[in-house]
Amino acid sequence: MPGEPMPGGMTVEIGLNAAIVAMVERTPRILVVSEGGDGGRDALPFGPFDPAMHRTFETSLRARVEEQTALDLGYIEQLYTFGDRGRQRLANEDRLHMVSVGYLALTRSDAETTLRLSQAGADWREWYVYLPWEDWRHGRPPVLDRVILPALATWERADPANRRSRIRLAFGLDDFPFDEERVLERYELLYEAGLVAEAASDAQGHDATEAGQHSEPVGQAMRHDHRRIVATAVARLRGKIKYRPVIFELMPPDFTLTDLQSAVEAISGRHLHKQNFRRLVEGASLVEPTGMTTSATGGRPAALFRFRRQILDERPAPGLKLGNR
Repeated sequence: MPGEPMPGGMTVEIGLNAAIVAMVERTPRILVVSEGGDGGRDALPFGPFDPAMHRTFETSLRARVEEQTALDLGYIEQLYTFGDRGRQRLANEDRLHMVSVGYLALTRSDAETTLRLSQAGADWREWYVYLPWEDWRHGRPPVLDRVILPALATWERADPANRRSRIRLAFGLDDFPFDEERVLERYELLYEAGLVAEAASDAQGHDATEAGQHSEPVGQAMRHDHRRIVATAVARLRGKIKYRPVIFELMPPDFTLTDLQSAVEAISGRHLHKQNFRRLVEGASLVEPTGMTTSATGGRPAALFRFRRQILDERPAPGLKLGNR
């Protein structure tokens, strides 16, 4: 599809990208496709918007995803428009500028779906592979003290007046609490400091720093600007589960409270006290017992629950308000 010409001979093209999330083995996964080039980096399902074929971005995205992955999307929402120059790594960027519209989509996965995706050249990847500093379920991520904070301390010295406060706020240092929703802010800070591989490979607009020169890149890189879109999706979903029942878009119809807690912990990246979580769920009136049990846990039969849909008519913002760490 030809893009829209701009003054100076540059053409703008609109690309659509989907961060598709599913829970697989109690772990949040992102659907990625393999496109060959760009060093074999993972990519989100993506494609150009063609208004001659599709009336809206969303219908175009759904068609692109189904074409690339054979997956029929359920819940979907627009995240953000990404238009910075230099972050698509296009050889002809002086003539073609790509504007990416990112989307968050939620779905469920099973063995049959995974097999179909594999046959279509797509696969599920744990999202903490790309953002390892975000996983606090088992305590403080080692990569923070081993790589990130020492490198940021070096980077800070070049402009302490501006950089120190940003680092403290983003990573919850000193008296600042760690806010799990600041995912994109942390990624952007690491990008600016040269600590992610995308910063080193994006030649335009990146000022190489001492931190970037002497530290190993953290997390697995993705094609173009896709890891930035993943960070935006994680932040959006972490905030969303606190005031909307979107977590149930990732759950099977019937589930145990342990399954639900594991899913919430996996999304939020934090450990939750079992009894406090159950009081939170009961107080929110989000689930109801099915009257059935399961022995799949290996211990005593566990009660099965389902999402109580009446809550959507009872409260304007039904979610799991997790509170601060």
